[in-house]
Amino acid sequence: MELFSEIYSCYYQVLRHLLCCQNTMTIQEIYNRIGTEGFGESMISIIPKLESGAWNLFDREGGLYLSKLSSSFDVPLSSLEKSYLKALLSDPRIGLFLEQEQLDTLDEMLSCVKPLWRQEQFWYYDRFTDGDPYPALSPRASADTTMPPEPSVAEKYRRNFRTLLKAQKQRQYVDLDYTSPAGTRVHHHYVPARLEYSVKNDKFRLLALKNTGNGCMRLDILNVARIQSVQLTDKTLSSSIDLNSLIRNSYYKEPLILHIVNKRNALERAMLHFANYEKNTTKIDENTYECLIYYNQSMETELLIEVMSFGPMLTVIGGEKFLESLRLRLKKQRRLNPEAYICE
Repeated sequence: MELFSEIYSCYYQVLRHLLCCQNTMTIQEIYNRIGTEGFGESMISIIPKLESGAWNLFDREGGLYLSKLSSSFDVPLSSLEKSYLKALLSDPRIGLFLEQEQLDTLDEMLSCVKPLWRQEQFWYYDRFTDGDPYPALSPRASADTTMPPEPSVAEKYRRNFRTLLKAQKQRQYVDLDYTSPAGTRVHHHYVPARLEYSVKNDKFRLLALKNTGNGCMRLDILNVARIQSVQLTDKTLSSSIDLNSLIRNSYYKEPLILHIVNKRNALERAMLHFANYEKNTTKIDENTYECLIYYNQSMETELLIEVMSFGPMLTVIGGEKFLESLRLRLKKQRRLNPEAYICE
C-alpha cells in the first residue's frame, strides 16, 4: 500500500475509520462500513486485501477482526503529501475555495517544497475550450498558467461561487438570477445543495433545490458561469433533504452497462475515468468486470463522450437508450469524416 495516493484518498479515509474502531468487527460489519463510506467498487479493492492478510492491519480471531492500532494514532504529512498540496496551490480553481490570506499562508508554509506537478505539464486534448472564468491566482503561484480573464468577469464569478459555497454549508436560501442556455432569464429562490465540476466541459455546475409549492423539492442543475447574480436570504432549509435520493430519482430506469477487460490496467483507469458517476462494479470472470453506471438526461452527453474516448478494453452492453444515442453519434461522426470509417 502506497504512502499516499491522490486517486484513492477515499480508501485511506475508510481504512482510517476502520482502524480507529477499537471494537471487534465481523467481515459483514466491515462490508457495511465500506459500502457506506466508500464507492461501489471499493469492495473489489479493499476486502480481498484484508481477508488475505496482504494488508496486515488487523488481528484475526475466528471470524472477528480487531485493529492493530490505537484510536489516537497520528499520521504526519509525508514529503509526497506536501508536494501534492504545493501542486494544488497552482490550480486556478483553488482560489474559489480559499481566501487570499489562506493561499498566502499555505504558500509561505510550503515555500521550500517542490510541487509534484506543474499546470503546464498537462495537455487536455478532449476538453471544451470555453471553460469557466476562474479568478486570478495568488501572485506567488505559477506564472506559466493561462492568463486569467478580465478581473470584472473573474471576480463576479468568484463572488457568486463563494456565496453559493457559504449558502450550501449553512443550508441557506439564495435569491438567484440566471440565464439559461436558450437565453431565457430565470429568477428563483434556491437552496444550493452541491457544487460539481465537469472535467470535459471545464465548468462548475450547481445542484440546486427549489420549493415547488406543494411541500416537495425539485432538483435543478445550473451552470455557475450563467448565474448573473446571487444574494443570501434570511431563510434557511428547516427540513432534512436526501439529495442523493433526489438524484437517484432523476436517473433513467436502465443504467449504462459496460464490460471492462482488465488488461493494461484498464479496470483502474475506468474507475478513475468514471469516478464522478454513481456505479456498481462486479467481477464476472477471471479477467472481466461489469460496471453499471447510473445517469440522467443532464449527464448523458458528457458520459457518451467519455465512453467513446476510453478505448478498446471497454464494451457497451446496454442499456438500449444509451446504445441508441451511441449509434446516432457514431453515424454523425461518420457523416462528418467519412474517410476515417473506410471498410473493406
